[in-house]
Amino acid sequence: MRDSVRFSRRSVLGLAAAASAGAVLAGCSDDEGGSGSGKKIRWWHIANADPMLSEWAKMARQFEATHPGVKFEITPLENEAFKTKLTTVVQAGDPPDIFHTWGGGVLAQQADAGMVKDLSGDVGQWKDTLIPTALDAYTIEGKTYASAVDTGMVGFWYNKELFERAGVSKAPATWAEYLEAVRKLKATSITPIALAGKEKWPGHYYWAYLALRIGGLDALRQAAVDKDFAKPDFVTAGTRLAELVALQPFQTGYLAAGYSTADGQAATVGNGKAAMELMGQWAPVVQRDNSAGKKGLGERLGFFEFPAVDGGKGKVTDAFGGGGGFAVGKDAPPEAVEFLKFIAQPENARIEAKTAGVLPVVKAASDAVTDPNLKLVADTMNRATGFQLYLDQAYAPAVGQQVNDSVAELLAGKSSPEQLVKAVTTAAKQG
Repeated sequence: MRDSVRFSRRSVLGLAAAASAGAVLAGCSDDEGGSGSGKKIRWWHIANADPMLSEWAKMARQFEATHPGVKFEITPLENEAFKTKLTTVVQAGDPPDIFHTWGGGVLAQQADAGMVKDLSGDVGQWKDTLIPTALDAYTIEGKTYASAVDTGMVGFWYNKELFERAGVSKAPATWAEYLEAVRKLKATSITPIALAGKEKWPGHYYWAYLALRIGGLDALRQAAVDKDFAKPDFVTAGTRLAELVALQPFQTGYLAAGYSTADGQAATVGNGKAAMELMGQWAPVVQRDNSAGKKGLGERLGFFEFPAVDGGKGKVTDAFGGGGGFAVGKDAPPEAVEFLKFIAQPENARIEAKTAGVLPVVKAASDAVTDPNLKLVADTMNRATGFQLYLDQAYAPAVGQQVNDSVAELLAGKSSPEQLVKAVTTAAKQG
């Protein structure tokens, strides 16, 4: 497996209409610029709604002002649309000059195909300004192919008021305690968990975390090397997840629910209609923005780590999550790399932290994190003894997609734990 760490990987800043996917912002140019020495930089990102939609455009204009002849062509895309469109242009040998990446197996394939620049020497200019693990997900066989922008981890975001109403006095520390909390919530007629079953990726978090707690970090990494997930610990992870599914903990219609839609996972929690969700550090922002009053849960919102599993080999202090960065396409002008250095400056990193609710990777920008919940996530990450990148990014694309698909089938009651690991192993062996 390629060593690991979604800007909020899941289009944390909201969804725009599909028609906006091809919108071009900030200095659009159909040629090489206004002068003979002009250069166009095609930049694709997933901040397709304000505040960062406007903030990224503003930074591009500032860069243009100090680099005569440079013009940005910005394409903001919703997360899934971005992945689909990027795959198409990369396969055609025409990647954007700058584009969002979560690193891992997807970036590794792009690097193997010669579609992205090796930025090892360039990022070295500002590497020391980043937190130690910032570039892990983007470093493949000793070479760095992207610069990091943000980082974070997945955990349970919960409604303190609903927990209290159900008699759950403390955050569950073990999987057994977690299942008991779910039972208490259901007994109080409270929907325990919100899940975006339609989008699949949120569901894979459960199996991935259980596999991490039961088998351990090394087991997940070795499985990718051996191309064999049909191990007892991974089957047990599916069995533990099936125990949760049997309690019917999710909201009505969860299999057809989106993540950041008006009636999706984030809104269900943000409107107080479910007690918790397993999600990344961007959850409070998306809950707030999709809640009826645009306020979210406020002080009622809490956070706890994924619990330990009795008898598991993994450490409860091992974290699961990721971050976001930008890669540079193979034919990009030198100014594209200069722009990555520009947005890595502390003042720009602070803008993203303050407006987008993310954890910056620039050390000097840590003072911009003022939200108590984000500080809690940051403190939890600082105590982490190990880190596993999202499985649908850490592994090769076909394997990651099979993880998502197979876990979704298990959540829907259409597959068994044994069938899950068999399908993922088959995808790994097929390459």
